Amino acid sequence: MSESTAPTSLLGGTARLVDYWAIAYRRTWKGSVITSFVSPLLYVLAMGVLLGGFIEGDPSQLEGATSYLDFVAPGLLASQAMTIVFGEVTYPVMGMVKWHKTYFGMTATPLGIPEVILAHIGFTTFRVATSCAVFVLVMAPFGVFDSVGGAVGAFLASLLVGLAFATPIYAFSAGLKDESPFALVFRLGMMPLFLFSGAFFPISNLAPWLEALAKLTPLWHGVDLTRMLTLGTMDWSMAAVHVVYLVALAVVGWFWAVRRLTKRMVS
Repeated sequence: MSESTAPTSLLGGTARLVDYWAIAYRRTWKGSVITSFVSPLLYVLAMGVLLGGFIEGDPSQLEGATSYLDFVAPGLLASQAMTIVFGEVTYPVMGMVKWHKTYFGMTATPLGIPEVILAHIGFTTFRVATSCAVFVLVMAPFGVFDSVGGAVGAFLASLLVGLAFATPIYAFSAGLKDESPFALVFRLGMMPLFLFSGAFFPISNLAPWLEALAKLTPLWHGVDLTRMLTLGTMDWSMAAVHVVYLVALAVVGWFWAVRRLTKRMVS
């Protein structure tokens, strides 16, 4: 089993897996149409337009947003990146290791574990990019974005959110012996993050200890960064904190993923 770590070898080996992921996606893309392309429109209409019509848009209460739609849409964009990642690096990773043993076939070639992981994370990032691009396009006609630059920045922030979740969750999945913990991951991990990280209401409405806990979560950092970019209310020092936090989480998750998958496949 090869474990090449030189950058050129890593990227070259990863590129050899593009065909595999392209073929896999061509065979399965129809199953992701609803979650990737229809859900964004339904979320914006239901939460932002319909529900938002009953909520007074007070900028002092909605972190600078002049309407509930303006407030909730950036949070939904960041949350969409997170939910796509949860779907792509939990059961699929388990399948590649335990059920289909695809990873074993890949590493029986000159490809190493880092290349296999990077290719899977790259595909996950592609899924996040396509889904969030649709979300941005859906949001744009509603006048949510302060500027074109803000729309581009919000899209890039969603990719960073995706990466910050992808590598640690991948690492967790890669070391599991069976899929039973995934139910808890979705119920006690993804759903509380989705509901209580500032996407739907300001976290200042929470109890002080819950607010402090929410600020430790990667989704809150992603939501706040996306909202600042969307509304044009940039606090550059806080934005830098968000970026450093999310990048650091992605990097730590990468090394943990390599270690966990190596141990799982060797044992």
